[in-house]
Amino acid sequence: MATDVDNPSAAGAAQVGGPWRVSHRHGPAAAGGPAADSFLRWRRSSCRYGREPAAKPPKRRAVSIPATMRALEQTTLKGPQDMRLITGVPVPEPGRGEVLIRVVAAGVNFADVSKACGTFGDGPQPPYRAGFEAVGEVVATGEAVTGPAPGTYVTGVGDGAFAEYLVLPAAAAMPVPAGWRAEQALGLAVNWPTALAALKPLGRVAAGETVVVPAAAGATGRAALTLAKHYGATVVATASPAKHETVLALGADHVLDSRDGDFAAEVRRLTGGAGADVVLESAGGAAFAESLAAAKPVTGRVVVYGLAGGEASLTNWELVYRHQVQVIGLNIGTLIRSAPAIFGEVMGELAALIAAGVVGPAEPVAYELAEGSRALADLAARATVGKVALLP
Repeated sequence: MATDVDNPSAAGAAQVGGPWRVSHRHGPAAAGGPAADSFLRWRRSSCRYGREPAAKPPKRRAVSIPATMRALEQTTLKGPQDMRLITGVPVPEPGRGEVLIRVVAAGVNFADVSKACGTFGDGPQPPYRAGFEAVGEVVATGEAVTGPAPGTYVTGVGDGAFAEYLVLPAAAAMPVPAGWRAEQALGLAVNWPTALAALKPLGRVAAGETVVVPAAAGATGRAALTLAKHYGATVVATASPAKHETVLALGADHVLDSRDGDFAAEVRRLTGGAGADVVLESAGGAAFAESLAAAKPVTGRVVVYGLAGGEASLTNWELVYRHQVQVIGLNIGTLIRSAPAIFGEVMGELAALIAAGVVGPAEPVAYELAEGSRALADLAARATVGKVALLP
């Protein structure tokens, strides 16, 4: 499966049992630094190199850490309705090269929905601890860790992020940029790298080109819209009608109804019959063929990073006789493992964009940890706008 990270959104007014805008409840902004440095040596938290010594106690503990914590567990592959809050879960110990963070906020992504529904490629089997993106304060470090130090706020990915504590690889723990509150950094480890990789090294976007951005009100869509405009492209975005004003306010040149069956025809009309130079594709299902048809013949690039609407097929006959376009698959995990130099360039570019103010802090729409099932269901129903977060 592709990255499947997206389609967040709607921030509702504060209400009992519902989402609200995150306040300053988690304290002052964390000190940051060059945002991408630690990502250049990214590795999965499960990776081990060489022969491991016997487990040792954490190298440093900065604060008093409880023995147990709360976490969310997915119990079936039938959907997020079977996610439950569990207590008494042992707080993990950071191993060699790892840090333990106290989770301030966990990011909710479409991949979480895919895993809960059993459609994520090589996904976990239930029962499993849910979530994979979080931001928080380093409270303990394992052996051979020289940084980040306890007290640093970082964001990253690791299994079981929907919890009060999470272990991350130290080399992949990205410092929260200076001046940002911790929860505002959600998306820097998932949505922004996905959008940037899709547009630049894979999509090869250039100034003056036309880019189609799907689910433009979601976390990855908003990132892609911002970046495409920064690189000088004309953006044709898609969103449900209720989100059109939001997407136009973000800078889209045109916004189309994501449920319109004539989407490709509209793109061709807007481009004088030529088609789009770059089409980002995360919808899947019946919309996949529309994305292919919306791309400019021969030179058009279709970058596929999700399949929210399900699988779709493409035959060699269709590539020769119907859709003469360049189709490129994107999975961030594979990019990290198989093309680390390209991923390093992506993260270096992201750091520069943060420093330049192109990428700025954004408030997530937050749910309490116990409302995790509802947060995933709202995301799946396209009932949210922007980044969705769980607060332990």
